[in-house]
Amino acid sequence: MSQLKLMALRHSAFYSPYLLSMAGGYLKDAGFDVEYTVQTPDNLVKDRLLDGSCHVSQSAVAAGFADLEQNQPNDIRHFAQINNRDGFFIAAREPIGQESIQNFDWKQLEGKSVLVDHFFQPMAMFRYALKLKGVDESKIDIIDAGDVDAIDKAFREGKGDFVHQQGPAPQQMEADGVAHVVASVGEAIGPVAFSSLCANKQWLASEDAGFFLNAYQQALAECKNNTAVDVGRKLHSYGFLTEIDPGVLTSTIEYYQQLGCWQHNGIIQPDEYSTLLDIFRYSELISQNYAFNKLITK
Repeated sequence: MSQLKLMALRHSAFYSPYLLSMAGGYLKDAGFDVEYTVQTPDNLVKDRLLDGSCHVSQSAVAAGFADLEQNQPNDIRHFAQINNRDGFFIAAREPIGQESIQNFDWKQLEGKSVLVDHFFQPMAMFRYALKLKGVDESKIDIIDAGDVDAIDKAFREGKGDFVHQQGPAPQQMEADGVAHVVASVGEAIGPVAFSSLCANKQWLASEDAGFFLNAYQQALAECKNNTAVDVGRKLHSYGFLTEIDPGVLTSTIEYYQQLGCWQHNGIIQPDEYSTLLDIFRYSELISQNYAFNKLITK
């Protein structure tokens, strides 16, 4: 079997197609012996991809903007899409009394404190969603509580009126009686080149790259077409996300299915990349519209 070293910037139900390529046996059937790790401060995805010690990683197309802004392009290319929607939610400490996520009035955030994930992409998306929903950002007390674990801990300890998190963290807090999920950033923004799979150009030219992409697209198809219960069960059986209650995992996967995160063929689309450029230009995180092929290959 060929050894395949995989990584992720973050580990979440949002990346179920990627995780299912392992948990569903697709990569094993393609002849790969898989090793999977999550980025840490001492084990960075970018470094591992560039030195060849990692073959593929979950990432985001926008992760390449920083190097382009510094005129330091590299050989990392994004070659497949995981999600074409943002996967973050807004949860309230107190119930809002709305019928559905689509009915949330985002202006209710004005005058309130919100713990917001300040990682580069989630923050940019949150700010753009406020713009689309006509919210005055200056009227919100936006709190940086730290990383994802620190955000969760701070809200559970009573800090903030609202919290901004990727699923299934807010759904787990809802199940624990701590919060009430009220809004979806993905619903607010719509299709965008969001989370992706990337590799260096040398590996992408190899035979293994084609085998990997085929296996991944099979896992993606299962995430679209299989029940959330079955997908969640496979992830748990493999040892993924076992800290999440099975019912919470199922409901989170089901919502991502309904939102349309995985209703694509795994290929990053130019129009969705164009939306990403608009979002990052709005937050002044990029100074120009970088060409599609600077970051993405098909």
